[in-house]
Amino acid sequence: MADRELILQLVAVDRTFERVTVRGQAMWVGKCIHCRTPLAVALDGAPIGDVTIEHIVPRFHGGTDELENLALACGPCNHTKGHREDRRRRDDSGLVALIDRLRAERARRLRAAKA
Repeated sequence: MADRELILQLVAVDRTFERVTVRGQAMWVGKCIHCRTPLAVALDGAPIGDVTIEHIVPRFHGGTDELENLALACGPCNHTKGHREDRRRRDDSGLVALIDRLRAERARRLRAAKA
């Protein structure tokens, strides 16, 4: 699946994202799963600025590309997590706590399904 399609799927399930118009341009604006910095995504899914796809459980530890394991993050947070956390042992208490926190945050941000 192309990154733009995946980004749009993540926008669709993350209730922090709202469609807004900025300087005449319609876009999606939401928040980084880590630091809550504003993130902007074009209506076609193209990142505006430093928007990245975050793997909650790192691929290094068997994390998949399934939607349930993904969220949107700003580049600095995603890269910092990758360098500092992702290569730790899977049972490292800091990594386990971070994964648990990100899973809880993602669950909290899930957009309610339409009836």
